[in-house]
Amino acid sequence: GTLRLLLGPSRYTYEVAPVLVLMEEQVLAKLRELVGWSSGDGIFAPGGSMSNMLAINVARFQRFPESRSRGNWDLPRLGLFASQESHYSIQKAAALLGIGTDNVHLVRTDERGKMIPEELEKEIQRVKAEVGRAYTHHVPKAPQTPQCLPSIPNGLPSVPKAPSNFWGSSFPHKLPQTLLFLPTRADSVTWNPHKLLMVGLQCSAFLLRDSSVGAPILNSCPWDAYPGLLINFGALWSSQGLLQRCHGVGASYLFQRDKFYDVSLDTGDKSPQCGRRADGLKLWILWKAVGTRGLGWRVERAFAATRYLLEQVKRREGFQLVMEPEFINLCFWFIPPSLRGQDSSPEFWDKLGKVAPAIKEKMIRKGSMMVGYQPQGSRVNFFRQIITNPAVTRQDLDFFLDEIQELGWDL
Repeated sequence: GTLRLLLGPSRYTYEVAPVLVLMEEQVLAKLRELVGWSSGDGIFAPGGSMSNMLAINVARFQRFPESRSRGNWDLPRLGLFASQESHYSIQKAAALLGIGTDNVHLVRTDERGKMIPEELEKEIQRVKAEVGRAYTHHVPKAPQTPQCLPSIPNGLPSVPKAPSNFWGSSFPHKLPQTLLFLPTRADSVTWNPHKLLMVGLQCSAFLLRDSSVGAPILNSCPWDAYPGLLINFGALWSSQGLLQRCHGVGASYLFQRDKFYDVSLDTGDKSPQCGRRADGLKLWILWKAVGTRGLGWRVERAFAATRYLLEQVKRREGFQLVMEPEFINLCFWFIPPSLRGQDSSPEFWDKLGKVAPAIKEKMIRKGSMMVGYQPQGSRVNFFRQIITNPAVTRQDLDFFLDEIQELGWDL
C-alpha cells in the first residue's frame, strides 16, 4: 500500500504517470491473452461491480451509439437478461444507468445454479411479446465474487484433488489443464485479481474483445522523451476503441490532441473516472515477484484447501453439505445434537435456519472467527466458506470446523 501511494499518481495521461500507464497496458494485454484473446481493450476499475457497469454501458453504446448523446428516452425500451444467480451489481447498474431494475429479467437456473439456455430464449420471447417491440439484450459476465451456486464457465471442473505437495513449500511443476481458461465467446470479462489471486484491494480488470481497436504500433512510445525508461513493455494501441468512444470527452485541459507523443497513451479518457489509483501496479508487482507459475500455485492451493475442507465436512458428524462444490465455495449446514434425526419434522428446517446466525453471533462476540452465512432459494441459512489465502494450513481449517462445532453444540 505504501509503495502504491508513493508511486501512484493519478493516471489520466501518459505524461503524469508514464511507467504506470505502460504497466497497466501490459498487464491488461496479458490478462486478455489468458482469457484467449489476441487483441482487444480494457481498463482497471474500482471493483467488479463497476466493471460490470462498464460492460453494460459499453454494450448499450455499441447497439445504440446515440444513447451517449440523447440518453435512454430516445431508445427502444431496453432489457437486461441475466441468471437468477447473477451478482447484485447487475441490478445496481440497471438503476444507475437509467435502464431500470424492472427491466432486468432474471433467467431460471438448474439445481446447480447454472443458467438454462432454453429458459433464456423463452424469457427473451416472453418479454418481446409482452412489450410488443424489439428489446436489446446483453448478458454480462458476473464478477468473480464467490457465490454458493455460481454459473461456472466451461472448462472449470469439479474441485480437483490436492496435489501431493499441497502442504509443502515447493511449487507444482506445471498447471493442471483443468484449471486453465478455454477461449471464451463473451464480448467482455470482469476479472478481479483481488479475490482468487489475493492481490491487495482493490484490483479489478474490465477486459473487452473489441475489434475496433487499431493494430499495434511498436514504436508509439516516446522513449526519447523519457530516457530513464529502459523497459520494453511491448506494443500499445493507437486508435480509438469502444471504451474511448463510449466514455471519452477529450477535456482540453488534459487530453490535448497536439501532444508530442501518441495520445492513445492517455488512457484515462476511456474511464468514466478522472483520477484513478494505480491498481494495475499491484498485480504487476505480484506477477513479477512470483511469476505465472506462482499465481497458478495460489489457485491450485485454493482448490486443494477446499478439497481438504470438503473431506473433513463429509467425515464429521453433524456437518451436512448443501451440495458438492464446483469451485472454491464450500456450503454446508451444522446440525446441532438437538436437531439431529429430526429432518422429517415440519419445524426442522425453520429451526436449522437459525443455527448459522446464532453460531456467527457467538464467534463474533468471542472474537475467534468471522464466517459468512446465507440462505439461497428454498435453502435455509448455511455457512459459506471460501478459502483463498495461500497461508491457510490444515490446522486452520481444522480449527474452523472445531470452533463451529463447539459454538453450536448446545443450540
